[in-house]
Amino acid sequence: MAGNETPISSVWTRPHRQREQLSREQIVSEAVRLLDTEGLEALSMRRLGTRLGAGATSLYRHVASKDELIELVVDEVYGELTVPAAEGDTHWREAVGAGAHSLRSMVLRHPWVASVLGQVGLVSLGPNVMRMSERMLAVFATAGFAAEESDQAMNTVIACVIGMSISEAAYLSMIARSGKDEQEWLESLLPAAEQAAQDYPRLREGQAAQRGRNPEQVREANFAYALDRVLDGLEVRRASD
Repeated sequence: MAGNETPISSVWTRPHRQREQLSREQIVSEAVRLLDTEGLEALSMRRLGTRLGAGATSLYRHVASKDELIELVVDEVYGELTVPAAEGDTHWREAVGAGAHSLRSMVLRHPWVASVLGQVGLVSLGPNVMRMSERMLAVFATAGFAAEESDQAMNTVIACVIGMSISEAAYLSMIARSGKDEQEWLESLLPAAEQAAQDYPRLREGQAAQRGRNPEQVREANFAYALDRVLDGLEVRRASD
């Protein structure tokens, strides 16, 4: 490294030494619980230290900044993902699909992730993210994609999943703040939605088609449709080589 070059700042690029009784693992686990129950706005080193019965200074001995903490908690929840191995090149879609559904489920369990995925710096260096990426790349390699295109295919699938899941998580968080369940919230919105769509026949037709359906099943069907169309395109591309 050149003498005047600034080192990359990331929790993954500096050595970590275990200190005292409080561990980095404890800090990260408690941070995830805080985020799950109270959201990103509630996360601070001082608040987290209070929950752990320690001062913020003790936390800074393990995690240099809130940005580093965000890197750690994102990698922590990525550890929940499962990407099965493909059993031959004819079952790659099932394996990729299972990984994609696992990623969506993780985002919906931890909706705060939607607010930080675009600002997590070098989160891709985290061991859980790297492990998930390695398994997904192995599936595409088994399907017959070359190394460079395997990376492109993986990123395309992940972009689809993250794009849809972030919107879905934000929608569900909004409903949660209302104090209603999803069905109740939609029913309360229905009169205004029908009024707004009076001059738009295709929107009215779409509203009529959704009426009475289970909203969770509708969301799952919408996600499955988008994912299947992406995989259809990759299948065509694979078959053309």
